[in-house]
Amino acid sequence: MSTEQVTMLFFALALISALAFGAGALARRFNQPPVIGEVILGVLLGPTLLGPVSEQLFPHDVRPFLAALADIGVALFMFAVGAELDAALLRGRRAVAGTVASGSIALPFALGVLLALYLFDSHPTDDKTGFVLFMGCAMSVTAFPVLARILTDRGMQRTWLGAVALACAAIDDVLAWTLLAVVVAITGSGSGDQWLLLLFLPYLALMFTAVRPALRRLLAHPKVTGSEQPAAVLITLVGLLASAAFTEWIGLHFLFGAFLFGAVMPRRPGEGGPAEVTGAVTERIASLNGLLLLPMFFVVAGLKVDLSGMTGTDVSELGLILTVAVGGKFVGAYTSARAIGMKNRPATALAVLINTRGLTELIILSVGLQLGVLDGRLYSTMVVMALVTTAMAGPLLHLLYPVRPAQPIAPEELAVPSRRRDRLM
Repeated sequence: MSTEQVTMLFFALALISALAFGAGALARRFNQPPVIGEVILGVLLGPTLLGPVSEQLFPHDVRPFLAALADIGVALFMFAVGAELDAALLRGRRAVAGTVASGSIALPFALGVLLALYLFDSHPTDDKTGFVLFMGCAMSVTAFPVLARILTDRGMQRTWLGAVALACAAIDDVLAWTLLAVVVAITGSGSGDQWLLLLFLPYLALMFTAVRPALRRLLAHPKVTGSEQPAAVLITLVGLLASAAFTEWIGLHFLFGAFLFGAVMPRRPGEGGPAEVTGAVTERIASLNGLLLLPMFFVVAGLKVDLSGMTGTDVSELGLILTVAVGGKFVGAYTSARAIGMKNRPATALAVLINTRGLTELIILSVGLQLGVLDGRLYSTMVVMALVTTAMAGPLLHLLYPVRPAQPIAPEELAVPSRRRDRLM
């Protein structure tokens, strides 16, 4: 790197960190999750608002370094998502969460496939199958971390409705990443040879049968857990980066490796000491990542968005995409919830919450852009959809539950006989 590149890189880091913190704080004042402000900031720093000035702030020869930092930020974020997904969320809620999650994925996926067939002529790619499957996947996403933040801000994270929403989002996330893995494999756009993908299943088995028990033993060792857990942080960072490197090498994408390493981290209270270590390590990693590295992703994603040249066709496509995205998720979740006996208000609230897409959608869209299944115009339109579906969740939830519940929203809100209710829970 030249002196000029180093200077511009550090200037960009300072500028992005400061502006992202301010954008997140501003979003909170409007009762929105910080990710909304940070993503809008990224879009505004791109050509949409600044035009040629954007290239002066973030020169093309500096952007690859920003992109590398963004990749690290996304890897750390995906680790945190995996670490927060806990099978205990499904305890006593498998029937409800499984039914609602299935409906909230199947219908938007099917509608997304039909939408892709309609859009393909105006956004052709080399792989029609990959494009169609990707659009179905993109319409099926629910952002688990953003949903958790919205529920916490509303004081609903420990209510029955909040727990079911989180369980549904957890299932949605796992299925969405699985679908995306299929798309990556089909497009053949990864860095590795196609036969290397066969290594993923043995790797998956190895992670759960060998790595997870090893981590449980390591994180229970006194020398690892002492002195503010520097050894635990180091073990975690080395493990998640190595896992990310492996899945990138076999051609699957690094985010799957980071997510998988988070998923095998010991976290349940029944696992004793390692669960507390996992929580502390995840919190320390997420804190640094949220202040420095992850904002790089928002800016890099925003630099690729250009809404300044939107035509009437683009606007009509945006309306169609929003209709499919919002309508598919809402109708799929709502009808599934009502079918198992949930009352109208909690079923509506659950359908609203499941529509939250947030950063998870942006990551998937970025992967689609990298794979070549999205062009710049469609990518920009889909980013707007991600913002709208995330921003609307908080206000709509406030309309349904205007006062923070003093008592937990109980399972009695299920309009089913008590015996059947017991089976559902």
